[in-house]
Amino acid sequence: MAEHLASIFGTEKDRVNCPFYFKIGACRHGDRCSRLHNRPTISPTLLLSNMYQRPDMITPGVDAQGQPIDPRRIQEHFEDFYEDIFEELGKFGEIESLNVCDNLADHMIGNVYVQFREEDQAAAALQALQGRFYSGRPIIADFSPVTDFREATCRQFEENNCNRGGYCNFMHVKVIGRELRRKLFGRYRRFKRSRSRSRSASPRHKRDREFRDRDRDRDRDDHRDRNGRRPDRSDRDSGGRRKHGSPRRSRSPPPAREGSEERRARIEQWNREREEKVCSQLLDFCQNYSQVSYQIRHSISPLVRQMHFSIEMP
Repeated sequence: MAEHLASIFGTEKDRVNCPFYFKIGACRHGDRCSRLHNRPTISPTLLLSNMYQRPDMITPGVDAQGQPIDPRRIQEHFEDFYEDIFEELGKFGEIESLNVCDNLADHMIGNVYVQFREEDQAAAALQALQGRFYSGRPIIADFSPVTDFREATCRQFEENNCNRGGYCNFMHVKVIGRELRRKLFGRYRRFKRSRSRSRSASPRHKRDREFRDRDRDRDRDDHRDRNGRRPDRSDRDSGGRRKHGSPRRSRSPPPAREGSEERRARIEQWNREREEKVCSQLLDFCQNYSQVSYQIRHSISPLVRQMHFSIEMP
């Protein structure tokens, strides 16, 4: 039963927990949902609800005055917002992914998901965001159960054929330019590369490697054979190899193998000895048993005669 519940947790077959909240951290029913929303107490992912305000919030592609907006201007506005958020939240730790929803539904519009490398980094960012504002609006931040964005994003949107458009229940993630991505996320790759390079070239590691080589040479010099004798180093060169033409120690020849007849005779002798041992043990047991029974019989017989005598008296 427990295995079945674990296998259907967070799926459509789960009638207790909300699958959409488990996958995308948001539900269109909100608190009125008939299923449970298990809000995590700690997570590497933060959800900033409805934080990003598009220039064409009312009508896509049109500003508040009804004038059409150039798509390049919308993209520039989004990348400026993206860079601001990344620079501010990057102060608390390494950011693995930063996703902004392009959906139009009330429960997903403008949602920002930021995933840190460590959970304590996300907790520090959440503590710092409490009571803060962005563009005159309060920041609503909380831990999110989303850790794998492949399950949360809409695959049809990535293929440009989502039929539900902006009201899809899965994430339509806005994409930033290649240059901005290289600028923001490339710093972590450069930091890791420089850190690994400095670690390999540090004098401390060189000194440790010299100590390891010295210990290995000492262990090779202290090596002894199976009889506890140190090998003779006079017939070896500086590299520890045996010199050409040096005599080798003679080894004792291996013992000759027994034939089938000899093995058969040895096995018969073992069986005969075991049978004799078992027979002697059985004989000793019988003798001891007969002695014990004789003693018991002689100790009981006077009592039996006394009982008969007492019964015959009037």
